[in-house]
Amino acid sequence: MTKGAARRRQILELVRKHGFCSMEALIRELGVTPQTIRKDLSELAGQRLLERFHGGAAASSSTENVAYRVRRTIKLEEKQRIARLAAEHIPNGSSLILNIGTTTEEVAKALARHKDLIIITNNLNIARICSGHEGCEVIVAGGNVRGYDQAVVGTAAMEFIRQFRVDYAIIGIAGIDESGTLLDFDHREVQVARAILQCARNVHLVADSSKFGRPALVSVGNLRDITALYTGAPLEKSWRTMVENAGIALHLC
Repeated sequence: MTKGAARRRQILELVRKHGFCSMEALIRELGVTPQTIRKDLSELAGQRLLERFHGGAAASSSTENVAYRVRRTIKLEEKQRIARLAAEHIPNGSSLILNIGTTTEEVAKALARHKDLIIITNNLNIARICSGHEGCEVIVAGGNVRGYDQAVVGTAAMEFIRQFRVDYAIIGIAGIDESGTLLDFDHREVQVARAILQCARNVHLVADSSKFGRPALVSVGNLRDITALYTGAPLEKSWRTMVENAGIALHLC
């Protein structure tokens, strides 16, 4: 095994052990230059052995998501920009559903100045955020609470959501594949997400740039099910063409 291959294997072991490793931690642990780490991460990400983010890398898997505490920090600035732009397109006096996700939680924060909103959610973090907004009425789905991220999932939550017909759904997902399929990891979570797609007049997808081409296990739907897409970086030509062919509005922040 070459020195470079051994180093990249060590990087993979560190990332899988910790879930996420910053550039600084990898440089310190391996004693190499930032340029070397960047090259190694690019090669490993190209092989889909890990996911590269600004400032570090996370474990890659089609069956298990990155730890929630880690997801909250990945591309946070981009998520906040996406959230502010998405919130600008929600009129006062609207009804909306926000689902599980760190980007939708940022949208919840960005709605603080809105008036006369009715917000339905299966995310207890969002319920807590929005209950502090003076202009919001908050309705929480019932069901099984997933402890690590405060998501309410399962059949009971799905049936609860189905009774509503709202103006807007703002949703996040784990990944979008090359066919335009929206993907996530937990089939119980996906049950609820599919119900949300069906009960909203307008569906706005908030997805940072790391979600494009990212694998996950369960299909939620397709870009054709979306009204508008909000993301934080210019899309490559193939992705932009796919969005255009799906007939959805693209908003770049």
